[in-house]
Amino acid sequence: MYKKLLFSLFFMVYAQLSFSYEQNHISANESIKKITKNSKVLLTTNMGEILLELYPNKAPLTVDNFLAYVEKKYYDGLIFHRVIPGFMIQAGGFNEDISRMTPFGGNVPNESHNGLKNKKYTIAMARTSDPDSAKAQFFINVVDNSSLDATSGKAGYAVFGRVIRGMNVAEKISRLPTQRAAGMRDVPTATIKIIKALIIEDK
Repeated sequence: MYKKLLFSLFFMVYAQLSFSYEQNHISANESIKKITKNSKVLLTTNMGEILLELYPNKAPLTVDNFLAYVEKKYYDGLIFHRVIPGFMIQAGGFNEDISRMTPFGGNVPNESHNGLKNKKYTIAMARTSDPDSAKAQFFINVVDNSSLDATSGKAGYAVFGRVIRGMNVAEKISRLPTQRAAGMRDVPTATIKIIKALIIEDK
């Protein structure tokens, strides 16, 4: 009787542990599957659409972070607040009235040593002088910006995707006249709003 009871208890504990492991394993696999499958994001702006292809295999933490902001609709209604002709266009930090947004996520570890370069039409994370300070702001290179690439001695700006449609929209934005506003330089005189950011699932 005692042996049967002991065996039953052992079986229950084993079954519970197996179930717990299986659930965790499934969750991890779903997360990996999600980050691999959801590899495109469509930015609909008031100047046209920009379709981004992301590289989770090269910058998994950065892509995962970016997709989290897209899923939470954080970028919807934000503007391209920094435009520098012959350099890049930047978004993800300010509302239409140029009030600063507060990102909900933590800092993203810098993944600039991933072999991806800041080539024309790539998308990369904006940050401060601290390499690991990126959160929600991103920029699209409108020329080759090798000065932003990582070297053996320093971190660069982490590229995590590229524009595959709507290059002309990025170009149009980059040529807009700018002004000083809200204590910032290079703010476009016209409001360039991200109406919606949407994850496009691969089929």
